Amino acid sequence: MNVDYGFTTESDNRQPDEQADSLLVGAVDLHQHPGPSPFPRRMSILDAARDASDAGFRAIVAKSHHHSMVTDILALRAAGLAELPTQVYGGVALNRTVGGLNPYAVELALRMGGRMVWFPTLSSNAHVKHHEHHDTGFPTSEVELRPNEIITILDEKGAVLPEVRDILSVIAAEDAVLTCGHLGVEESSALIDAALEAGISRIVVNHPIFVVGASVDQAVAWARKGVTIEHCVVMYFGREERRRDLNELLTFIKEVGVERTVLSSDSGQKNNPLPVTLFRRAVRGLLDAGVGEDDIRQLVGTNAGRLLLP
Repeated sequence: MNVDYGFTTESDNRQPDEQADSLLVGAVDLHQHPGPSPFPRRMSILDAARDASDAGFRAIVAKSHHHSMVTDILALRAAGLAELPTQVYGGVALNRTVGGLNPYAVELALRMGGRMVWFPTLSSNAHVKHHEHHDTGFPTSEVELRPNEIITILDEKGAVLPEVRDILSVIAAEDAVLTCGHLGVEESSALIDAALEAGISRIVVNHPIFVVGASVDQAVAWARKGVTIEHCVVMYFGREERRRDLNELLTFIKEVGVERTVLSSDSGQKNNPLPVTLFRRAVRGLLDAGVGEDDIRQLVGTNAGRLLLP
């Protein structure tokens, strides 16, 4: 597999923006996709950490849909990662390649320093069905893998499976961050209720308008339960041909509330702008839309930091 990521900050044609750059100091990105990965990636974990450090980020999270990046991060500490001011965390996504709803994988990832658990992404019913009917530009594996199989967190009666509750008990014990991954609204709601019952306080719904299919009203209902709603700026400030209307994001922020919203990049893919570039564009876009500096700091750093950092 080719692991030459072709990383270059110059290729993003960054323009100086002192105001936006100042608001990135202390930023926390909960959702980056560096390599190694079966999907083509533009940057390595070390590249991502160096770029984030140059911009003054407090922390980033490296996510793979296929494996836990916790051990990758630990191995890179001796290669220079430990010397950087930006903290780098990982976690595990509960897809088929880690055994699905596997409490052993969760326990290992968190007890070796991971901070986040993503419930099924590629293997969720919502993801599989969405990609059957939409051209989303989602990457294709460069490694031959078995066909994806759907994972559900519910039994035939709609109850949360025992193995899910086992996983929730591990997340609660480690005070880690639970995210609903690419589960649809019904499964996400059931998972959130079960997580709250298990005593989990750090809960995130990923990109509600992508795959998940949640309305503004549904996001508000989750937020009232203490859930944080994540929006991915690659969807609004990425490639022009795939950008969504910024007013959509502004409406979610207004209705859900700044205090229950985080902005992440969800970038690192071969054809997308780099995460720091997207954060800079997002900050400038929000400023131009009239969002105040204090609110932007919350959206790009404070709220995510409270979730991520022990």
